[in-house]
Amino acid sequence: MTRKRRRLILLLVCGLGLGTAAALVLTAFGDNMVFFLAPSDVAAKAPHNGRSFRLGGLVQAGSVERGLEGTHPVVHFRITDGAATVAVSYAGILPDLFREGQGVVTLGSMQPDGSFRASEVLAKHDETYMPKEVADALKKAGHWDPRNGAPPPASSLNAQGAKGGSGG
Repeated sequence: MTRKRRRLILLLVCGLGLGTAAALVLTAFGDNMVFFLAPSDVAAKAPHNGRSFRLGGLVQAGSVERGLEGTHPVVHFRITDGAATVAVSYAGILPDLFREGQGVVTLGSMQPDGSFRASEVLAKHDETYMPKEVADALKKAGHWDPRNGAPPPASSLNAQGAKGGSGG
């Protein structure tokens, strides 16, 4: 075997190894990636049942209902971005800062009935903070222009007629 042919074989083997490693890394990332969606995105094209993603928006005023599922506390509420709403259920204890009209980001998946089952709820940490994803969703829906000041309160979004997207 000539020297030139050995180099060619070595390059092909290295390329194959590098390609395989890249494919494995991308596959691992694909399984662990969690996307952010606003309620209007879910209404336009709901993700597959069981696919985890982040859902963010404002907790719709008057939508929080607390109860028990066995011995575990369960909360049902609706998240809105002003254009659509999504029904959310969460089994567990909510963060202390969770309340109606506040920005939240939830992690979970869509259920066959069209509601969102959250495994984690993150609430904002002070009066001036809004998660970037929630602010972007409000801008995209046309309910907030940052040049005109602070984002609108959730009560004004409800008055504008946030129409039900997914969920009941």
